[in-house]
Amino acid sequence: MEQPNLNYVEQLARGDEKIRQTLIDVIKTEFPTEKNEYYKSLAEKNYKKIEENVHKIKHKISILGLEKSYELANMYEHNLREKSRQGEADFEQILNTMTAYIKTM
Repeated sequence: MEQPNLNYVEQLARGDEKIRQTLIDVIKTEFPTEKNEYYKSLAEKNYKKIEENVHKIKHKISILGLEKSYELANMYEHNLREKSRQGEADFEQILNTMTAYIKTM
């Protein structure tokens, strides 16, 4: 599986450490909340909310340079619209990878 990185964050910051840190802080603050909301929606089997949660998390996936994972999340989001949870295991692996990486930031 691909590994998260801060290349996109570095591009956005253009050498400005304050912007870089702000972006990292946003990820570190928002991701755990979004992940918790995802699992809550999953437990409730609320497909619309699960889809919304995946959509929000996709932005963090993209920011962390996980291009293949973004595509997997996109497919999972599409499947949720059809009330299918196909792709859930892949998405969970992505969440675990992101969680581990964010702890090192």
